Amino acid sequence: MSVKNERDDLIRRISAAQRGLGRAFAQHDSPLFASNLTMRQLKVVMILSIHGSASGQELATGLGVGLGTVTGIVDRLVAQDLVSRHEDPHDRRVRRVELTEAGARLMEEINNAGLEQYNLIMQHLDLDTLRALDMVLGRIRAVADELFGPLRASDGED
Repeated sequence: MSVKNERDDLIRRISAAQRGLGRAFAQHDSPLFASNLTMRQLKVVMILSIHGSASGQELATGLGVGLGTVTGIVDRLVAQDLVSRHEDPHDRRVRRVELTEAGARLMEEINNAGLEQYNLIMQHLDLDTLRALDMVLGRIRAVADELFGPLRASDGED
């Protein structure tokens, strides 16, 4: 088997394993599925979770839609008490959107969904496997940082 064929086969097998884990985790109750958010609403909540706040124009750019569409999305999120609007302290013409306490709590619940199952799996791996996994994931993270820029630090990361 050529190196390219082996690489393609390994990538295919790893991707299949990741999808399988995703399906296994999805079988458990998830706040993501219980939230009744549309994909665009979820994306707005995720953008705000990462950036803290955003203007309507920044959200429109991030979603690839017009400002009018963003207004409707944000209106529905405000009605669900997941986001709030406020005046930008540096430019009173700009309204900024940020997560409410309920929105931040929802994002934390979504981010933590599956963590218990994932940790259970990790507890069943031997130390050599955990060391190898740590090294491989560190390398994946380094390549992702090179390709996409430094990723936002996550909980539990040093």
